[in-house]
Amino acid sequence: MEPDLDDAPHQRLRVLVVDDHPIFRDGLVLTLMSSSDFVLAGEAGDAETAISMLESAAPELVLMDLRLPGMDGVEATRRIRELAPSVRVVVVSMVEDDDAIFAAIRAGARGYLLKGADRDEILSALRAVALGDVIFGSSIARRVMAFFAGRPDATTAAAFPDLTDRECDILDRLANGEANQEIARHLGLREKTVRNHVSTILNKLQVADRGAAIARARDAGLGPHDGSTS
Repeated sequence: MEPDLDDAPHQRLRVLVVDDHPIFRDGLVLTLMSSSDFVLAGEAGDAETAISMLESAAPELVLMDLRLPGMDGVEATRRIRELAPSVRVVVVSMVEDDDAIFAAIRAGARGYLLKGADRDEILSALRAVALGDVIFGSSIARRVMAFFAGRPDATTAAAFPDLTDRECDILDRLANGEANQEIARHLGLREKTVRNHVSTILNKLQVADRGAAIARARDAGLGPHDGSTS
């Protein structure tokens, strides 16, 4: 059952704060302490410490930075979701490039805010994520919408979570029957760069050749954008 913050305000949700900057981490702790909906489950300055605290701290939510010493926040999010699937991660980071955003989402993050977010935005995001929503800060939401609006097939990232956004673009074009030279022209890349990406895609998909990769992609619903199967 999802927590109901309105009907059971006395059930304060436990939040683990993960950030390697003590001053910013202290600010997040003060934000949590200012709300009757949350209680600090613990704080960590690196991913390994946060993961080791999962059992003892028993958090329901995690506020996660991406740039951490050692293991980064994306991998930490993935590990937390594997070890404790019920724990929901909200990223709070200075990083706002597309690769980082979508890597965090693929890893299982349920929210993504920039570090300029104010107290109310952070608390509102935690409440929403606790209730099962997925929340993005306004500037992040615009990037997400632009990304999905511009992709010929936005399901690629969901079907192949190990691929980077660029590799997803190239796989989609492979499935559409485009040769390396054509892909390079469309994406503004060198043909050698496309060949390297294709090689990486084959390795990640664990297939022997280009044809097998195309077959995997088409099985996942990608393929000729005109609807043909040739």
